[in-house]
Amino acid sequence: MRVLIVKTYWVEKYMSIVLTYYLDHAMIGLLFSQRAGNTPLVEQMKKPEIIVEPITSAQIGQLDNIMLLFFAYRDFTGDADRLLAELEFGRAHHRVMFFINRKPGLSVAELLEILGITKQSLARVLRQLIDEGYVYQRMGKRDRRKRLLFPTDLCRDLIYDLSVFQSTRIEKALTGLSAEKREVVSDFLTEMIDVEGRKNLRKLMP
Repeated sequence: MRVLIVKTYWVEKYMSIVLTYYLDHAMIGLLFSQRAGNTPLVEQMKKPEIIVEPITSAQIGQLDNIMLLFFAYRDFTGDADRLLAELEFGRAHHRVMFFINRKPGLSVAELLEILGITKQSLARVLRQLIDEGYVYQRMGKRDRRKRLLFPTDLCRDLIYDLSVFQSTRIEKALTGLSAEKREVVSDFLTEMIDVEGRKNLRKLMP
């Protein structure tokens, strides 16, 4: 019985090597052989074309507004990014601190839902903020399985400094607009948020 098993193993091993060999060579022949009246497969593969004409709004709707949003978001976050970089923080830290300040006592589960990220992604950022004294975490009084998050004075001061940059930029952009037009801006931003996101937004409103 043992001899039969050993023989079977080597037969399968040999067949696997032979099959791999012939398959490899068959593919090489298919790619590079010139058959009568046919173009080799390698030559049939389309080469990327260089495009010199710009893409336009006629091809993609709202393209100009997409570009406006890109530049607006770049500058909106730029001032805060520079201050965060001095502390070796990033935008993920900023978002966590912002929402904890907006709603002290926010649970980790609620924060995950708002940010739309994985536990692993949040864990690294949250651990750094807790270790450096920006966030305090404690268990819930009614449900001890819940982990509730609170800002410290360090966190509140930092969010104030970061938000001053952004609120100043927004106020400058809105200068000269009537109350009705300002309302249009708020409605536009709200409509850009998915339905589930709007539910979370309402929970954060005072």
